[in-house]
Amino acid sequence: MAQLIKLKDYISRYEWNIYRYPSQYIRLKQKHWHELYRLWCDADHKAETKASQETTSVFSKWMSFWKKTPNPDKTVTTSEDLFPKTEQELKQYFLDKLFPIQLKWASSTVTDTSFVDQHHYDDDVLKYFLQRFPDTYLVLYYPVFLIQHAPVDGEIILLSPIDIEIIYLLEKDPSVTIVAGDHRVWTMEQKRSTKTFLSPEIALKRTEQISKRILRSHGMNIPIRKTVLSRSNDILFHSEPYQTNIIGRREYANWFREKRVLASPLKNRQLKAAGILLQNCVTSAVKRPEWKEDANAYNMENGGV
Repeated sequence: MAQLIKLKDYISRYEWNIYRYPSQYIRLKQKHWHELYRLWCDADHKAETKASQETTSVFSKWMSFWKKTPNPDKTVTTSEDLFPKTEQELKQYFLDKLFPIQLKWASSTVTDTSFVDQHHYDDDVLKYFLQRFPDTYLVLYYPVFLIQHAPVDGEIILLSPIDIEIIYLLEKDPSVTIVAGDHRVWTMEQKRSTKTFLSPEIALKRTEQISKRILRSHGMNIPIRKTVLSRSNDILFHSEPYQTNIIGRREYANWFREKRVLASPLKNRQLKAAGILLQNCVTSAVKRPEWKEDANAYNMENGGV
């Protein structure tokens, strides 16, 4: 499960210490997965000989770990409703339970918190990038950079141990065929209708230039790739745009397989680059209420206002 180190302009605990939290996340994930899997196997074994009520009670011991969900608007279900029947269901259950915790890590620190838009909890694209890629991928999901005191929106950035990939996700109705045109305008074709839209290359180039400028100012030169990605549509082109990969429906399987098979631990250069990019992002947050109370109490004790 890839790590969400930046979500738009929300505060992230990865900003505090980029060298600590990625490895801590991997250790915690592995620890809780092994514990969940052990309890599930134990519960599954008991199900062969005892009532399901006792089975779910065994499983509920581990479920207490998820009791405090960062998304209180979600409907609470019982352990019996959630009890996975297969190992694949168990894996998906585990990933789904990790997802709101990742959002919490990407929107709060010990002292500060950001106001998270609730639609992020149901963002299937965000879930895709976090749940389908290995732990050693670090994700900046539409970060907002601060360039010359002005905020500039970026595209999805995927930091792997070997390079950086900037992704423009382009997904329409499956019946639509996308035709890559010049560097300014592309076309969507559907039956007898044709519609033009601004080329994804413009947004990709902007994010690439910002990332390169930031990294080079710190003496870092890391390979950066640009990718137009569509899992649902064919993308036609006469020649692939300069230094830009076009991954349509037909090319997607190979592209995705390449990402999944990457077997490499986190790299120091990767973490350093991530930290530099985070330092140059916009962060909007407020103090947690409990920290405000502590600060007020300290001021009162010391004669402050």
